[in-house]
Amino acid sequence: QVQLVESGGGLVEAGASLRLSCAASGGTFSDYALGWFRQAPGKEREFVAAFTQSGRTTFYADSVKGRFTLSRDNDKNTVYLQMSSLKPEDTAVYYCAASRELYGMGVDEYDYWGQGTQVTVSS
Repeated sequence: QVQLVESGGGLVEAGASLRLSCAASGGTFSDYALGWFRQAPGKEREFVAAFTQSGRTTFYADSVKGRFTLSRDNDKNTVYLQMSSLKPEDTAVYYCAASRELYGMGVDEYDYWGQGTQVTVSS
């Protein structure tokens, strides 16, 4: 069973950057598609970005495309989400997730979740 631990959230001003990290343990990193989701107060959890299981392809939500970038360090079993040009509407709890599927953009396609890290962007 995979355990996921996110870090790197915080309070920033609009236009700033943050890098979130997701450290995985308890499983083989390359066996899972890895994704980021976010949930703002009163809203449903939504897809942000994901790697396919192979790690060779990435998917992004339209709302973050061009501003957020995924990367990974297989030696450290860690996935990163570099967030730039942050906007107040990016404020949410950000979750890392792992899926046994080849890839996925739906919440229901992911099997393991981290505890989340808060990102707050002030205007």
